[in-house]
Amino acid sequence: MQRSAQNTDGPLETYHRRYSRRGLMNRYANGRVRYYLFRQSTFVLLATLIGILLSPNIGLICFLVAVVGDTIDTMYLRRISPVERPTPVRPLLRLSTVTALIQAASVAFVACAPGLFMDPGPADLHETHAATLFSLGILIGAAINATVSLPHHPMAGIVRLLVFAAAALLSVVWSAIGEPEFEAFHAFQLAGLLILYLSVIFFVNFITNRFHRSRKNTLAVALQNKQLEQINAKLQAQQLQSERLAVVAENANDSVFLMDSDGRITWVNEAFSRITGYQYDEAIGKLPGELLNGEDTDQAVIDALEAGRATGKPFRLEIRNRRKDGQLIWLETNQVPMLREDGSVETVIAVERDMTAAKQYEQQLNDARIAAEEGARVKSEFLATMSHEIRTPMNGVIGMAQMLERTELDEEQRLYADTILGSARTLLSLINDVLDLSKMDAGEVTLSEVDFDPRACFQQTLKLFEPQAQEKGIQLHLDIAEDVPQLLNGDDRRLRQVILNLVGNAVKFTDDGAVAVSVNADHSRDHVTLRFSVKDSGIGIAPEQQSRIFERFSQADAAITRRFGGTGLGLTISRLLCEAMGGDITVRSELGQGATFSAYLRMNPATGDAVVENAQISDYQDNALDGLRILVAEDNRINRLLIEKYLQDEPVELAFAMDGSEAVEQAVDFRPDVILMDMSMPVMTGLEATEAIREMEIAQPIITALTANAFDSDREACLRAGMDDFLSKPINRSDLIAVLRKHCQQVASRAAG
Repeated sequence: MQRSAQNTDGPLETYHRRYSRRGLMNRYANGRVRYYLFRQSTFVLLATLIGILLSPNIGLICFLVAVVGDTIDTMYLRRISPVERPTPVRPLLRLSTVTALIQAASVAFVACAPGLFMDPGPADLHETHAATLFSLGILIGAAINATVSLPHHPMAGIVRLLVFAAAALLSVVWSAIGEPEFEAFHAFQLAGLLILYLSVIFFVNFITNRFHRSRKNTLAVALQNKQLEQINAKLQAQQLQSERLAVVAENANDSVFLMDSDGRITWVNEAFSRITGYQYDEAIGKLPGELLNGEDTDQAVIDALEAGRATGKPFRLEIRNRRKDGQLIWLETNQVPMLREDGSVETVIAVERDMTAAKQYEQQLNDARIAAEEGARVKSEFLATMSHEIRTPMNGVIGMAQMLERTELDEEQRLYADTILGSARTLLSLINDVLDLSKMDAGEVTLSEVDFDPRACFQQTLKLFEPQAQEKGIQLHLDIAEDVPQLLNGDDRRLRQVILNLVGNAVKFTDDGAVAVSVNADHSRDHVTLRFSVKDSGIGIAPEQQSRIFERFSQADAAITRRFGGTGLGLTISRLLCEAMGGDITVRSELGQGATFSAYLRMNPATGDAVVENAQISDYQDNALDGLRILVAEDNRINRLLIEKYLQDEPVELAFAMDGSEAVEQAVDFRPDVILMDMSMPVMTGLEATEAIREMEIAQPIITALTANAFDSDREACLRAGMDDFLSKPINRSDLIAVLRKHCQQVASRAAG
């Protein structure tokens, strides 16, 4: 397992493993252990030779000393030789140096044994010098062996060399003891020993330098091999990536083709042939424009395509091309240039996607949008027409019923008149709800934000329900917190509509008890959140039915419709209005225990331009309308009769016009102070007649629109045409009198000026 793990190392990892302190130590230890038996065989030969020349006992002693010293060193090195041993290296180096000293001392003893055990003297001169030569031979061999392993373990090698050098010197000195007459001879021995030392030093330097050169070359080769491996791996990865990209490009659903620096096709995939109809051989060497551009291709797109290639940067655009069979196709082309080192374009990679189906779908969506807009326009026109056509007879029904109530009636006749008027108002409420919802769906509702008094808004709205509450015997409570500002900026008309719907429902579904309305406000830096709740003690709503009550034409129970009536649109309209004003409505209720509707609306702080509302008719003098000349431009006979009846007791002078053109003529001949102008008339509409009158050089009258149209845009159109006020049909007599008295002071000032 260890060998297989090492084989997976790279050349650089192998180098670091071999030449690290641990690696060198292991190589030193493995070498000493590997040649242990060879050294023992050498010691056997030397010991035998010493035994023959001197005595067997001396030979045996030398052998034992050599074996013991070498065995101590070898056994210790065998124990520390595994690479993965976690012991620190420094202590191992020190202890192995000690064992090396022991082993070197044993070898030195064997080498010096002949000289030590021989008696020096003149009679044995030749034997003595022979023993010295024998010792030097052993020591030189041992020194050479120590020098070879010195780079792996310098401390152990140096210790061995020092021991062997000392032993050689001791051998030479020992041989010279007692021989003073041979001083020159001994001097030559010492000189020879010095030369021997220098030779060993030279050999050590040679071996060391060779080791360092080998180490340096090995490192260079390892680094080169490492770099080659990285380059090879990178090349293999690039080759693999290229093969994958080639497979992807070949099997992609999008068209892929390559172009040279001249823009000519050099390669296409199968999708190119499938999308364009041109095969590989037909496309190679051709310009894409030669194959695909047709009369329907936009020249501006072609110019943009060529300009994009000239920049040498990636770009994307859509182009309309033609297939080989003549079929038109839309392509989204993404082109990426591949640049040379000098920045010039070498190859352009083009990836094109067939956008024909998407373009067709886009066209269908555009056609559907146009159709929807046309449908909304037709719907708006239909609603305007229906509003006019329904409200016009309703104006006559309600107006005549009101006039009928002003006459002397017996009890039965008054019952009939009240029934007619009540049914007409119920029908009008239904029409208003449907038209309000239709306006919201068509986005025709705009908010008219003015400064208003929220306290007066709630108080006046609740007053409308006091007669109904008194009739049912229930109480109405209004609690307005002190933090509600005196003035707010918002659409008070829409706020009243929400209050009317919520309080109206509460009164309608409560037979006894009370209806309580509480109002408070949350203030922030740039707006005010107006919160109010309407709590009743009525029939309540079951939890599973509460999610349905805000749906269109929906009530909590079908029995409620039969018992209380209604369209089921009031809450829907109220929620839509609250959302339009940045708020919402929630409900909390239990069946049989009443309900609490909570609403919040986002209002703005007052701007300071407060609107004076609900001016009472009594604020004007009774003779304010005296002598007022009024022109009624109305094509409907019943409405003309109704207005005439409304004003028959007033000191005014009336004139009538049955279309817009006649109204323009009457504006010159009759010179009215006020014109009540119907919006929808034959020959010339009320808007056209108003514009014509405003362009005439006459004393300009007050023009008030009479319209059955319920949209805010109709009110704005009236004001843009030059009208001064707006009355919605069916017309209420009190509203008509209020408008006339409202403008009588303006008429007087115009006459005086």
